[in-house]
Amino acid sequence: MERAHELELIQRAKRGDAAALGALIDGHRDSLHHFLLRLTRREDVAEDIGQEAFVRVLRNLDRFDERFRFSTWIFTIARRLWINHIQKFRPIPDSDVVGSRPGEGDGPEALAETTEHRARVAGAVEVGLAALNPRQREIVELFHGRELSIQEIAFRLELPVGTIKSHLFRARRRMGAAVIEDGRFDPGRSDDEHAIGDEVLDRVGTEVKA
Repeated sequence: MERAHELELIQRAKRGDAAALGALIDGHRDSLHHFLLRLTRREDVAEDIGQEAFVRVLRNLDRFDERFRFSTWIFTIARRLWINHIQKFRPIPDSDVVGSRPGEGDGPEALAETTEHRARVAGAVEVGLAALNPRQREIVELFHGRELSIQEIAFRLELPVGTIKSHLFRARRRMGAAVIEDGRFDPGRSDDEHAIGDEVLDRVGTEVKA
């Protein structure tokens, strides 16, 4: 869907135009379903999460920031719903049960240390993303969260490939600097903004709660 047409539909839908809202949803239904099917590998789950994502869109359309692409927003909503789904229903593998048996170095202290580390990493991702401008954040989430290629992002956002690469480079540096300044995330005794930015970006796909 072309950007100008998408914005027109969004603006009309915000004013209560049911036809525009329907066209907006229909224009993204198939791509969202394919995305969720790739994530879930289950037709029924992909269908359920897709429906819930559109319900969230209907409830929150007036809050949509038109600086972003609508597709980025709805894919982010769907991905968050999928993460919530697997966290709620994921079974514990036998290997995890075996691995959780008490042993040398295990116990409440080790568990607390692991939980604390995960919390620091999640916090670092939030700090890093908050330091980005809207365009940089959108590109980072598309590249690291949705795992789109640079070429796919360039096509979707109608920007040159070189511009996408530049945004990613600057985002990496900005995120690293923000995390260093915040001080909550242990960068492994490194003060290299690029290295820390890379480490934080590695976790965007699993930790981001955009």
